Amino acid sequence: MKRDDIVELRRSHEQFRLLVQGVADYAIYMLDQEGNVSSWNSGAERIKGYMPDEIVGRHYSAFFSPEDVARREPWSNLQAAKDEGRLETEGWRVRKDGSRFWAHVVLDRIDDESGKFVGFAKVTRDVTEQRATARALEQAREALFQSQKLEAIGQLTGGVAHDFNNLLMAIHGNLELLTQREDLPAKARTLVTNALSGVRRGVALTQRMLAFARRQRLQLEPVNLADLVYGMSDLMRTSLGPSVMVEASFPLSLPAVLVDPNQFELCLLNLGVNARDAMPDGGTVTISGRVESVREKDVRGLNPGEYVKLSVADTGEGMDAETLARATEPFFTTKGVGKGTGLGLSMVHGIVQQCGGALLLSSTPSGGTTVDMWLPVAIHVGSPVAQIVVSDPPGVTAAPSGGKTILVVDDDPLVLSTTVEMLCFAGYDAAGAASAKQALSLLGASPGISVVVTDHAMPGMTGVELAAQLAETHPGMHVILASGYAELPGDTPGVRARLQKPYGRSELLAAIRQA
Repeated sequence: MKRDDIVELRRSHEQFRLLVQGVADYAIYMLDQEGNVSSWNSGAERIKGYMPDEIVGRHYSAFFSPEDVARREPWSNLQAAKDEGRLETEGWRVRKDGSRFWAHVVLDRIDDESGKFVGFAKVTRDVTEQRATARALEQAREALFQSQKLEAIGQLTGGVAHDFNNLLMAIHGNLELLTQREDLPAKARTLVTNALSGVRRGVALTQRMLAFARRQRLQLEPVNLADLVYGMSDLMRTSLGPSVMVEASFPLSLPAVLVDPNQFELCLLNLGVNARDAMPDGGTVTISGRVESVREKDVRGLNPGEYVKLSVADTGEGMDAETLARATEPFFTTKGVGKGTGLGLSMVHGIVQQCGGALLLSSTPSGGTTVDMWLPVAIHVGSPVAQIVVSDPPGVTAAPSGGKTILVVDDDPLVLSTTVEMLCFAGYDAAGAASAKQALSLLGASPGISVVVTDHAMPGMTGVELAAQLAETHPGMHVILASGYAELPGDTPGVRARLQKPYGRSELLAAIRQA
């Protein structure tokens, strides 16, 4: 070889050495045939923490975790690269100081000019941050997908519950009218009473469906969760049985949260029953709370602010990943036929979200289940809108309205005819309209109408819009707004009282007296 060629070759080698040494973001080094380190660049020194004199000559298995070494992964990787010519993989690696990082690794087989195997070239990159970012993005996508799925199910469930409300109301109203007949035989009265009990169970079912769909009306107020939990401890112990121990753990000072206390007691009772069913041989249910701050909107959908995180944990059988992913869906249950509706956990999910919070489940098979609920701290609380809940004593009817006529407006013919019949049976003069437009025509032709009972969800013009128009055109009109949904404005012009569907005769008459 000529002298100039030798000089050029040396210069090329030196440039290559400087190039490899200058790469600080990649650990680039060589291994001999057995896997011992034979070269070391500045990137390897930065990423792994070893100086060249500390690592050259040592086996590269020093970069692996003890569990990977126990599985002989370093040697299997070398064999795979030798057989295939190249191996690309990712996994946890260990620095000199013992800390771990997620590494992207390329291991290439090196042959000399004659084709003889002489060792390996290894390139390692620290991708811990990229992996964390990718996982956070995947979690956000999964949370969005889950939210969209639950929103779609919620819309379907809310629509079904609304139609169920109308059907149940028609059945309930007509059955109640039958019970008021003096000529009803005793045996028939028993059958009607049994049917009414079935209707009430159906009403409770639709209320749970509406709670999941976040369309149930809640009466939010500041509540001290510790007081609420301790106050219902006897009820919890009685409901869960002697084999389940209930423990509560709260800090000395816990801010009040904004919830509906009655509905939230029902939530805790549902969670307790679920925990009991997951512990057939008994166990412990632990209810705890602490304050948490949310600085920016996160994957749980929480707005920035102060929250109380309430956790209900059991020591039961737990759930696998597939069951956990569907646990909050309505009608999904792992219990036997007739042992559960599958609406308990979905109801809790809907109520917590309607309170402005979030719910998160964590569970592993044989590791128990924890339900975490983030509830907003009550800072500025407005006055809740009152709702008619007054009931008549048995056998008492409202006094007729002095010849005045009550107009019932509902697009469902069953609900319309049943409500008119209930009012007429109570001694009122009642008329019906199948739409807001028809109601306005009747009001123009019948000046004796003084009360309007209107449904909200109607095509063309809603009950709220009808009430607002009547407030301008008939300022003395008493409007009662009936709805099974919660998303109604708090301050509705012209509305004197509200009715929660499905309502019975006593609720209807109480609302009329209120209006």
